[in-house]
Amino acid sequence: MRLMPRSLRSRLVLLFAAGTLAALVLCLSLLFVALDRELRTSVDDDLSSRGDDLVAALRDGDLSAVTSDPYAQLYNADGTVMAGSASLAGQRLLQPAEVRAIRGMVSSSRTLPLGPEGHAADVRLRSRVVGSGDVLTVALPYGVVEQASSRQMLVIVAAVPLLAAVLAGLGWTLVRAALRPVDVLTREAAAISTLENGRRLPAVAGDDEIARLAATLDAMLARLAVAFAREREFVDDASHELRTPVAVLRGEIELALSEDDPAEVRRSLLAAQDQVDRLARLTEDLLLLARERDGSLAVHREPVDLADLAAAEARALGPAMGLAITVRGEPVVVEADPDRLRQVFANLAANSAAAGAATVAVRIGMERTAVRLEWADDGPGFPPDVLASAFERFVRGTSSRASGAGLGLSIVRAVMIAHGGSAGIRNEGGGVVTVRLPMN
Repeated sequence: MRLMPRSLRSRLVLLFAAGTLAALVLCLSLLFVALDRELRTSVDDDLSSRGDDLVAALRDGDLSAVTSDPYAQLYNADGTVMAGSASLAGQRLLQPAEVRAIRGMVSSSRTLPLGPEGHAADVRLRSRVVGSGDVLTVALPYGVVEQASSRQMLVIVAAVPLLAAVLAGLGWTLVRAALRPVDVLTREAAAISTLENGRRLPAVAGDDEIARLAATLDAMLARLAVAFAREREFVDDASHELRTPVAVLRGEIELALSEDDPAEVRRSLLAAQDQVDRLARLTEDLLLLARERDGSLAVHREPVDLADLAAAEARALGPAMGLAITVRGEPVVVEADPDRLRQVFANLAANSAAAGAATVAVRIGMERTAVRLEWADDGPGFPPDVLASAFERFVRGTSSRASGAGLGLSIVRAVMIAHGGSAGIRNEGGGVVTVRLPMN
């Protein structure tokens, strides 16, 4: 059985009503206690005032003041009534033993047969010693006070549910107004079925939590739309890059099947093998980038002399790429994956060769917390339209500097990030690619 409603609005109103009811009961109870005490205090003050007046009259020897008082009696030390109000008609306010027990001033409450036809009535008594041991007692029926307290209680009992209902209604109105933007956001978010239509969440006026939530969610949608567009472009580009070698591969296989000349068959199969190698490289590159994006690109770290590795790769890559590669820098050992670093050098060399560079200068230097390697060629530099996006996948620009399918620089950055480093580009005569690896 579900005790709380499902709706957030209903839960908030229910909690608000419960809290309001508890606060009302507490506050009105305290108010009742304070008013009741005030009424009883006023009774005691009235008795004290009447007693003071009677004491002053007795000091003047005027006993008639006692007899004319509505409810008063004067006793001697042994409890005998010396004078009393005519309205008491022989009734005693205090018994002899009680009179003899009076010391100083004493207040008490009791029920006496002072009402009409001798009916019992609640009275408040105040007794004091006067003169040489005489005791003066004044009384005041406080049934009116009890009735006033009862009426106050009835008013409070009737007011609590009424006030609670009014405040609950007000709370419902306020909560509904406060959550109305949430309803609008919910309906609009449910209506956004795809990121392609460019729909966004409506703006919420103000600078409160809901307005900030709406702005945050809208910004998230914008980022998702950008990511979705990039992924779609990636799929389109990958499909385009894969389509060409697959088409060539199919054509060469069909040609080989239709040829009777063994030499032509061999030529077609060799061409097909080249396309298979191209497909394999492209697939491996895409797999590497996918692993980098989900954080699973593995690097097997070991101590590597970066200068020695760069010199060895320069000797191997230079003749193959038609580049004159020079390496400058002091020996420096880093914890890195040598195979991944060779992949970086190969992609940088292919990038420079694709740009038409003839010479490359590799400079290795130390920074405070990293080792810096600069790959600078004498090519035309990076086109301005790709400086900000050269490390994105399949980016070539108006004059291509990207190797293969346009994944070379993307792989360079992915390997550096997997090592905890970074990569950047700039133009300085030719194109300069700077990579950084963290120090040991």
